Amino acid sequence: MTLKKLTQEEVNNTLWRACDTFRGKIDSAIYKDYVLVMLFIKCISDIYKENKEEMMKKYEGDIEMVQRQMRYERFLLDERSTFDYIYNKRNQPNIGEIINMALEHVEEENKTKLRGVFKNIDFNSEAVLGATKERNAMLKNLLGDFIDLDLRPSRLIGDGVIGNAYEYMISNFASDAGKKGGGFFTPSEVSELLARLVKPKENDRIYDPTCGSGSLLIKAFNKVPNRKTQIYGQERNGQTHSLCRMNMFLHNIDDAKIKWGDTIANPLHLENDKLRKFQIVVANPPFLIDKWATGFSGEGNDKSFKMTEALDPYKRFSWGVPPKSKGDYAFILHMIHSLAEGGRMGVVLPHGVLFRGASEGKIRKQLIDMNLLEAVIGLPANLFFGTSIPACILIFKQNRNRKDILFVDSSGNGNYEKGKNQNKLREEDLEKILDTYEKYTTVEKYSYVATIEEIKENEYNLNIPRYVDTFEEEEMVDMDEVKENIKNIKKELEEVEMQMEEYLDELGL
Repeated sequence: MTLKKLTQEEVNNTLWRACDTFRGKIDSAIYKDYVLVMLFIKCISDIYKENKEEMMKKYEGDIEMVQRQMRYERFLLDERSTFDYIYNKRNQPNIGEIINMALEHVEEENKTKLRGVFKNIDFNSEAVLGATKERNAMLKNLLGDFIDLDLRPSRLIGDGVIGNAYEYMISNFASDAGKKGGGFFTPSEVSELLARLVKPKENDRIYDPTCGSGSLLIKAFNKVPNRKTQIYGQERNGQTHSLCRMNMFLHNIDDAKIKWGDTIANPLHLENDKLRKFQIVVANPPFLIDKWATGFSGEGNDKSFKMTEALDPYKRFSWGVPPKSKGDYAFILHMIHSLAEGGRMGVVLPHGVLFRGASEGKIRKQLIDMNLLEAVIGLPANLFFGTSIPACILIFKQNRNRKDILFVDSSGNGNYEKGKNQNKLREEDLEKILDTYEKYTTVEKYSYVATIEEIKENEYNLNIPRYVDTFEEEEMVDMDEVKENIKNIKKELEEVEMQMEEYLDELGL
């Protein structure tokens, strides 16, 4: 009997249906963790099971030899840590506890790779999943949804199906979660654009200081054909950090160095007690983050705390300390100080960074005077989850061989696809931006190459409309034609009134 193989679409649809177990009962920003952890466990269980079956055939049922060979698997599992073991216990009154114990066991068996990856998930939580009866019913349904999803590699059509499915789920969760979704996922077309703009190469170290669930890092990693590059990331949210680590494994990236912590107050990618340097730095940091520096306040009173340059041991704020209520430039400065000689950096930010004054204006002036800014690319509004704020991409380079700055305005009609809830950049839109960036040229109503003198004349204000003129002149009104139209309308109105009088006469009114 030939078993049916699953397409990407079938896997995606099955996973999305599994969410019905939680919909209307738990917020999607919370239940996503349960579904994605179960996907991860099902995936590594099915791969392990298939490999073991092949080994049993190869070594003709020699269990001792098979067990010896299975020690070299990517993930080590035993009977107490497989999905099948959990599923067979689905009717137990303590099923939540059984799942937790299985996850702990998986971590214990795979310490170097999975230590702490499940620490932020509790399948036995009454606070999240409800009282025992309701909780058990939900978990039983969830396990039932996954049992028929065969994720053995030989049962899947195409490459990267599981990694793609994980990304699909995270994207849908981000859309479903609204404002909260932007914290863990960047729209794939924006990640793709950013990755193409910075052009990662073989042996580059790629870094994202606010990596979320890791989609941007993976897009950049995939731009290196032979995959000879190293990924580094840091994420403040513990649950999102766990999602990122699982995402890396499901994309067959086993050596990604993903840290958990506040990147600004406690950067964890260090070398000789200084910030590690990277050839590629990419990020979509949280927009306009308030109280970004509270990690420096220690035990002091947050209300009276004032961030100063001297408080940062890594000397990132010598060009200026960003305002307390807007952390955008804190991330920019961290990224600039993490950039290696000749490195490329791309960051997604709100338009305010282009023109706000005070300390932000001083920092912006320094970045321009140091000849680090390569391009400013305005994006269409409503691209991102949970915010309609229009954003821009800033490209920075170390050791630039030119002094001018390219401005691109891709927010005009025809440069993106309008959606009901969210707009989208199409492939042709990405190619137009990339082609303009590659050619570094002025295109009427789309781009402009500004000299440093023009930037200075504008007092270092980078607001895109100052450089790219997208004004469309309205056609001159033909007054003779307007008069003729009014005359015709009056005539038609007279005819209608006469017709009405005739009808009223006929009715005797």
